[in-house]
Amino acid sequence: MDLNKVYIILDHPDECRNIGAACRAMANNDITHLRIVGNKDDYDIEKIHVLAIHAAYIYDNAEFYNSITDATKDCAIAAGTTRRRGQNRKGKLLLPEEFAETAGKITGADNITSDGTNIAVVFGNERTGLTDDQLKECTIGVTIPSSSDFGSLNLSHAVQIICYHLFRKKNDFLTGYTPLTLERLDKTISSITDNLQKIGFFKVAGRPDMEAFWRSLLSRSAISEGEAQYLEKIFSKAAGLIKKNSCAEK
Repeated sequence: MDLNKVYIILDHPDECRNIGAACRAMANNDITHLRIVGNKDDYDIEKIHVLAIHAAYIYDNAEFYNSITDATKDCAIAAGTTRRRGQNRKGKLLLPEEFAETAGKITGADNITSDGTNIAVVFGNERTGLTDDQLKECTIGVTIPSSSDFGSLNLSHAVQIICYHLFRKKNDFLTGYTPLTLERLDKTISSITDNLQKIGFFKVAGRPDMEAFWRSLLSRSAISEGEAQYLEKIFSKAAGLIKKNSCAEK
């Protein structure tokens, strides 16, 4: 996932403060390309800077366009955000995490084997959202689930949620881990049961049941390599201490 290929597009936003807050939301997630469909002279840069704070540079470098089509012409997809469904609203709407998966593949999922292509995420006006005609200028639809009683999100909040999912996709290797395979897990289980057997915790005949217990427990826990090694050290040290104390008593 190459966040440098992500373009956030605001279509005729009304409130300058929302633009500033959207810039801050983008900066929180390492996304810096902002495009605005509208007239630059309609916006008060001072009001925008007040809410953007240290992310004011994003607005200062923003590009202005006359239409969504113009603003997305160098992108492979244009994802229109909407909470409304209907015949003219792109059919199936992707959830933010589903969109992040698609975006990762297009922009270059590993940033090494692919140069990737730009993508755009389009947000409508605060009062009306994206109209049917505006959504037609987009290629896919993305929706953020929200309350049926109060479903409208603040513009900057919607930007934050989408940008966060893209950021998480890019940083999967930092924020998550790969659970151990059962083959690797069995080595940890053998280490645990070996040490438990050394200290006489169970009879030899009871080992299969003990192994089955730990295999079921640890596989459900989806532990990481680091956690597996820590467990092995705990049981190995416990067995060593018991042996040491036993020898001292003799």
